[in-house]
Amino acid sequence: MKDVFKAQKVTDTVYWVGAIDWVLRDFHGYATNRGTTYNAYLVLADTVALIDAVKAPFKDELLARIASVIDPKNISIIVSNHSEMDHTGCLPDVIEAVEPDAVYASRAGTEALARHFHGTGGIVAVEDGQTVSLGNRTLSFIETKMVHWPDSMLSTLVEEQLLFSQDGFGMHLATSELFADRLPREVLEFEAAKYFANILMPLVSPILKALGKVQEAGIELAVVAPDHGPIWRRREDIEFIVGKYAGWCEQKPTRKAVVVYDTMWGSTERLARAIGEGLKAGGAEPKLMPLKGCHRSDIATEVLEAGALVVGSPTLNNMMFPTVADVLTYLQGLRPKNLVGAAFGSYGWAAAGVKQVRETLEAMKVELVGEGLKVKYVPDGSDLKEAYSLGLAVAERLREVCARA
Repeated sequence: MKDVFKAQKVTDTVYWVGAIDWVLRDFHGYATNRGTTYNAYLVLADTVALIDAVKAPFKDELLARIASVIDPKNISIIVSNHSEMDHTGCLPDVIEAVEPDAVYASRAGTEALARHFHGTGGIVAVEDGQTVSLGNRTLSFIETKMVHWPDSMLSTLVEEQLLFSQDGFGMHLATSELFADRLPREVLEFEAAKYFANILMPLVSPILKALGKVQEAGIELAVVAPDHGPIWRRREDIEFIVGKYAGWCEQKPTRKAVVVYDTMWGSTERLARAIGEGLKAGGAEPKLMPLKGCHRSDIATEVLEAGALVVGSPTLNNMMFPTVADVLTYLQGLRPKNLVGAAFGSYGWAAAGVKQVRETLEAMKVELVGEGLKVKYVPDGSDLKEAYSLGLAVAERLREVCARA
């Protein structure tokens, strides 16, 4: 296999030995329409180190890429920056095959790996700021709890100014291009935003803390090597992605107003379209996202850089519509910030759907405009005018919020 699956050089010392998953289309509820990569890195120092592993089905591919450069038995150290199974699924088998002198993880990482694999012992816990000598190179560890699991940490190859950033600064993007500067910027920005919105949005406080710790370490980064997606190696690209993270953490409101809805017989959709017209007339930038054609993870991506979230639902069996409940549950877990919004919908004999949407938006700390628009059966001209007015009102409040931000 080593003649087929080969390592790719990142620097004179570091090789990419991961795997490309062209098939993956769902990552625990997040639509990965472009697949993903599972990045692992081989450090050819005096003491050879492997940084992270790959998902279990790609074990042979990982070992083959390593074998294309060195005998895997020459690996002395394995570092597990993050214990989630897409990075550790094959770790017990790799440890058995390589027989390293030491396996390092954060303290919480050692506990997580023990619970994952029930028998993988002997993993050494490293502390925040600890270093490990590789002879002519040095690994330094930065603990980053909850970025995005309790076990998460970053590793730096100090002399190379190279940050192994685990899930930070990554994206789900299957590509044979190893480096970000070989890919279209618009693809990078979209997929990085989608990854942040669907994985990291609820964790902005620990992310800002982690960014601060990297700055405090005084390392001027030359390469940022994440566990998913392409590697950042040009200064302008590193500044781009770090700047994007800083902005996404702030979630400053914009003029974009996301209108999410589903409909049974078209009535709620008519209201949505009228609200969209009112938003536009009021100076907002409406983005209508019908749930018959929009995935929850794409909605989260749009909400990341929005200022308003307006949600419409018909009532089914005295409940909000199931697809609306799904996306609101998903968004509530992601905890977007600094949004204004409103609830609306059509009903037949009970207006419970709009009430439940409103209650969920309140729980999400969305600043609500109005009491919620409820229309019985099919909206007439006056109902559509009221929906238009609701859009205008949301746009007006959004204008005020953006001016203050």
